[in-house]
This record gives sequence, structure tokens and C-alpha cells, in this order.
Amino acid sequence: MSDTIAAISTSSLGSGGIGIVRISGDDAINIADKVFIGKNGKKLSDAETHTIHYGNIRDEHDNIVDEVLVSVMKAPNTYTREDVIEINTHGGNLVTGKVLECVLNAGAIAAEPGEFTKRAFLNGRIDLSKAEAVIDIINSKTEFNLRNSMGQLNGRLTREIDNLRDTILDEIAYMEAAMDDPENIPMEDHLEDLKNTVNNLIKRIGKLKDTYKEGSLLKEGITTVIVGKTNAGKSSLLNLLTGDESAIVTDIAGTTRDTVKEQISLGGILINLVDTAGIRDTDDIVEAMGIRKAKEHLNDADLVIYVVDSTGNMGDEDREIINLLKNKNYIVLLNKSDMNQTVTPEELYKNGIDKNIHIINFSTVTADGLEQLTSVIKEMFSLNDILINDEIVITNSRHKYLLDESIKSLNLALDGIDAGFSEDLISIDIYNSYIALGKILGKEIEDDLADRIFEKFCMGK
Repeated sequence: MSDTIAAISTSSLGSGGIGIVRISGDDAINIADKVFIGKNGKKLSDAETHTIHYGNIRDEHDNIVDEVLVSVMKAPNTYTREDVIEINTHGGNLVTGKVLECVLNAGAIAAEPGEFTKRAFLNGRIDLSKAEAVIDIINSKTEFNLRNSMGQLNGRLTREIDNLRDTILDEIAYMEAAMDDPENIPMEDHLEDLKNTVNNLIKRIGKLKDTYKEGSLLKEGITTVIVGKTNAGKSSLLNLLTGDESAIVTDIAGTTRDTVKEQISLGGILINLVDTAGIRDTDDIVEAMGIRKAKEHLNDADLVIYVVDSTGNMGDEDREIINLLKNKNYIVLLNKSDMNQTVTPEELYKNGIDKNIHIINFSTVTADGLEQLTSVIKEMFSLNDILINDEIVITNSRHKYLLDESIKSLNLALDGIDAGFSEDLISIDIYNSYIALGKILGKEIEDDLADRIFEKFCMGK
């Protein structure tokens, strides 16, 4: 890590009032001195740490590029534990790009995506779970995801994993001592206590792992497909939920011919919405392709919202849709509840809707039923407690896999105890559990895996 890196650390979208070019490495301050001329004439290398300085950035031809404020932060009390310079420029892609160009010409190299956070991890400032929380915070789209990621960044998961590893390490230390001094530390007297400890560890790790099912849904979103006959109000529902004219709405049957996808937050839940073509018999080739896509999307859906025009009549097309919904998670919206309804829940039951399915009177015009829809989705996916309780929730598939591996190793240790295996064989399985938990925090992690994790980060972070 001898290279000094630089990148634009502010969003490239739009033109904000301020842009930031970040430099990190042993030569960060010297490189900044080559391009920065302070109004007081002082060098940044002579500045105190964590101070801000006013002046200009000049290019290699001594032309003023921008008027800036420069923050000087000296190691080790920085994000990367290296010397860090942050140049606060005027906003806009052009000017920040020009300032970065000056810095690169002065000797810095362009940072890779996530390289600043990777250096923070490699230099021991944060563990890997905290590093992963950084990108989760940046990508958060709901209050839950932000709160959960902040908890992970602040060390909640780290403390729990460290506590589990400490318990395991105590058992390994006892077994090593018993093997070294069997006369004074008999292992036979400790086997029952060991079994109890291992069983307790399995329960604790299992409880943590079991949060992944709901946690991953809250992080990635519930894939929700909207289906129904033509003109039932599917596109109107999409527009209501997104708060935008995401789909064209007309009285002409077959207006929606392709799938329309949007991502929304509904009551704190991330929903990946898919509006589909109305399912009906048609000779229109393009519309028929859209209907085929609608049926394909049903297979990948976590949830299906079946929109029924409650002012019309049930027919063969409804029965075809109901048949497609068998063995799927779905909700029925009796749309147009603000008008004279002719379709009742009883008629839906007669046409094949299961009596355990939630049926909601709904209006895309007045939004009547929206609160109930939100409540039902939370109930169906058991999200109420997890949204309210301030507990550790696993949302990372890598963490879930390693928790599984840890439990597998502990179960092997239990099998070994019951089978009368020697202490050294049992301790290997217990140690493997310790290693798996450590990998969550980045202990003994392979370089190529670290590279894969950090390359998912945005530039400049």
C-alpha cells in the first residue's frame, strides 16, 4: 500500500454546491502541496492535523483551477489510518474532475472502487463486517436498512461475533490444557459442560442466522408482481404506489404490453414492483408477448397482488389467473371500491380463491385500503417485529453462509462427543467453528475474496 491514491468522493449525479477530492497515503500531504497555494502562503506539510486551509488549486502551468478549502488529517487518526487530504471544491463534475487531474499529475494514482475503505480494513481501523456496512449505508433505501447498517458499522455484529468466539476460545483452551495435563485437568468431568456450552452456542448462532430470511427481504426488497385482467387497475395501482406516472393509464384494453418495474418503500418495506400486461386472449402479437412475460414473472415473485375490477364480472380470464396463483403468496385487491361493487369475496371463493387469502377492498383513486395492504404484507412476511425491535439482523449472504458453517462444525463436535472421540479431534471441529465466525470479521480472509467485496463499492469510498 505504498501508493498514494486519489478519487472524487462526492456523487457524480447532478451539480451539488460542493465537491470533494480525497487523497490518502504516505505522500498525500506532499502531493497536495504541489497543487495547493494557501492564501497565507504556508505549506500544508507544516499544518497541524485536522485543520482546514483556504487557497487555490493550480495546474502544472500555474493556472488557477478552483478556489478551495483543504482539510489536512494526519495518520493514524483518519479514515484509512494514513495521511488524508480532502480538497473541498466548488460542485460540478467538470471542476472536481479538473482538480483530480491536477492531483494525479502531481503523483497520486487513481483509486479503485472501495479502495479507501479497503485500506481502512487492511490497516485495522475497521473489521470486514463494518466495511461491508459502509456500502450498505450508501445503498440504503429504507429507514430499516439505514438503521441496521449503522448498527453494524457501530460494532453491534462485531461485538456479538467476538463474544461467541471468546466462548469458543475458552473451551479450546480448556481442552488444550486437559490434553497437556490430563491428571490434574480430567476431560471426562468436563464433557457434559462442554456439550451444554456447544448446544448453547448453536442456539445463539442459529438465532442470529435465522434473521437472514426477513433481513434479506428488507434489504433486497420483496419482488411483487401485479396481475389481473385488462383495465382492472394494475397500472393505476403502480402509479399510486410510486407516486408517479410510471405506467400509462387509459380506458383502452391492452395499454400495458410489457412489464414495468419500479422500486418503492412501502411502510418501511422495500418493494420491487412489477406491473404486467393484462391477462386475456388476444390476437395481438406484441400484447401476447407481454402476457407471456407476465406469466413468467409469476414464477419468480415473492408476492403477487391480484387486482380485480370489483365493478365488473368474473369470467374465464379471472379463473385462468386464479389457477396460476395456486401455491403462491398472493393478496387480492377488490379495486374500485369507491364505485358500485358487483364482485364480492363470496364470488371470489366460488371461482377458486382460497378462503385463507387476504382480500382487501381497495381504491386506486382514493387510496382506500393502502394502509391495510401495507399491514398485510408485513404480516405475511413476519416483518412487524423485525421492523420494530432494535436487534441485530443479518442481511449479508456471506455472513449467513459462515454462520451456517460455524453451526455445522459445532454439530460435528457434538457428534464426536457422543461417539467418544478423542479431545484433539473434537477440538478441531470446535476450532473450525471459531475460524468460520472470524471470517465474518475478516480474520484469515483470502485476498481474492476481499478484492471481490471491495470492488462492489462506489468510486471514492
